Amino acid sequence: MTDTQTLLETRPPSVATLFLERVAATPDAEAYRYPVPPESGQGPDGWKSLTWAHAAERVNAIAAGLMDLGVRAEERVAIAANTSVDWILADLGVLCAGAATTTVYPSTNADETAFILADSGSRVLIAEDAGQLAKARARRAELPELAHVVVMDPAGAADTDGDGWVLSLEQLEKRGAAYLEAHPAAVTDAVARITKDQLATLIYTSGTTGRPKGVRLPHDAWAYMARAIESIGLLDENDVQYLWLPLAHVFGKVLTAGHITVGHVTAVDGRVDKIIENLPVVRPTYMAAVPRIFEKVYNGVAAKARAGGNAKYKIFQWAAQVSRDYAKATQNSLRLTGVATAPAGLRAKHAVADKLVYAKLREAFGGQLRACVSGSAALAPEIGYFFSGAGIHILEGYGLTESSAASFVNPGDSYRTGTVGKALPGLEVRIAEDGEILMRGPGIMQGYHGLPEKTAEVLEPDGWFHTGDIGELSPDGFLKITDRKKDLIKTSGGKYIAPAEVEGQFKAVCPFVSNVLVVGGGRNFCTALLALDEPTIMAWAQENELRAGSYAEVVATDEVRALIQGHVDELNEGLQRWQQIRQFRLLPRDLDVEHGDLTPSLKLKRPVVEREFASLIEDMYAGSREA
Repeated sequence: MTDTQTLLETRPPSVATLFLERVAATPDAEAYRYPVPPESGQGPDGWKSLTWAHAAERVNAIAAGLMDLGVRAEERVAIAANTSVDWILADLGVLCAGAATTTVYPSTNADETAFILADSGSRVLIAEDAGQLAKARARRAELPELAHVVVMDPAGAADTDGDGWVLSLEQLEKRGAAYLEAHPAAVTDAVARITKDQLATLIYTSGTTGRPKGVRLPHDAWAYMARAIESIGLLDENDVQYLWLPLAHVFGKVLTAGHITVGHVTAVDGRVDKIIENLPVVRPTYMAAVPRIFEKVYNGVAAKARAGGNAKYKIFQWAAQVSRDYAKATQNSLRLTGVATAPAGLRAKHAVADKLVYAKLREAFGGQLRACVSGSAALAPEIGYFFSGAGIHILEGYGLTESSAASFVNPGDSYRTGTVGKALPGLEVRIAEDGEILMRGPGIMQGYHGLPEKTAEVLEPDGWFHTGDIGELSPDGFLKITDRKKDLIKTSGGKYIAPAEVEGQFKAVCPFVSNVLVVGGGRNFCTALLALDEPTIMAWAQENELRAGSYAEVVATDEVRALIQGHVDELNEGLQRWQQIRQFRLLPRDLDVEHGDLTPSLKLKRPVVEREFASLIEDMYAGSREA
């Protein structure tokens, strides 16, 4: 039996068990770093540390506190909060009580929050603040099973109901400490009783239409994920992870499982607007992100170079191309010969570009970054090659909520940009006749909560899960995602087009774009809706002395349309005729989560956007002759 097989086959039934093992193995090692207010004077640069032993004290108190509230095995406890160390400790407390966590995005409106709480049958809600509490309080009459709300922020934990329905997290932990005095083995006994098939997490998918579905993930799914991540050797105990992803999303959640089994340090701060500020302070060696973050960094670097004048911008463009060429050459060389190298002339150019551009880029990421993992959506290959050649190694991965997130990931030094890597150990994969990716393994969900018919649509009796994604497997096991099965466009001329592929290429050639949606299903040519990155285009407008004021006014000008037309023309030069964008419209605002255009993990909701901007789409096809 190999070491990998041993790790997987000897895994305990739950991450709760792995957590207790981690605490016993390295109690005094640093587990978490988290930001504190500057005025508190705690920790260097406003960050405080928590050892595994101290984390366990709080986790045990939360677990025991939930038991004291009457929460029993597999009963649901919802968490509605932004990413923080309290979120992680609360989740571990739920798991160590033998209960199951229901995740709720803090951006979820009151109506959908109430639906999730009711559909999951959650007994307790752990809410971030008064705002999250208010959503539950407004629908309390519709939530008879919700016995208590625990509020993380003590300032928002006022029990105005007067019946003990609301308490603070601090009060819960005090109740837990008292409970443990009377029942000292309560938590360890609860963990020992957990079985691998016991429900651990209900994650509600961000549906593009209708109500979201609750994905049932058992304890064994997380234990498997933790050990599989450990087995591939991507991380070790000396790493420092910067974690900002929403923990209500499966991508963020799986990172917490990997952290426990490996035992490295995780710096936690869910404030997206603090990422650039935090990176030089945290100096991470490892970070996971969604493609939009890398796209924004790329656009920001390009905009800064452009603002420095024509000479600086030409240097950046030259360096960007050198970076891509270097990445392609070294990755291809490694694949063919086992050694990553490039022609001498390219190496010389790369060395110059490194001093002028790449070194500054790496320093912006903290200067210690070994690797980034990108998931949740496709990263444009040309952007991936740019970062790769600059020494920011982005390892694309692939998975779904229904597969506990981390199904495929690129292997360390031998990663291949444009692919999502290889299957994790223990996962079976095959490609169906129509190109759909099918998976089977311990990370696959039990099914959709209370929806047996929906479950049967995607999960076969023998365990094969239909992902809904189209892909190709290389002979040595690297997977390339082509598109979502349901998103493939078939033109009226009978040609199939993968919109994500065209959209990704446009993001690589146009540094002004934020979001792009290619349209063309049932039509005789393709069009696109384009949303521009506001800071970037507004800076360009100022440099070019446009008199338009607001973002909407700027994107409506002839000058901006001509600017973007140039990039569309550049895109079309590299496309087949039937893929080319014949017309486009610039949207009066960017697409975002608040308007419902994007999921909380920043995926595009195509049907929503197409409905909202239907008039613009129809305008692009007005008078066209159908083939």
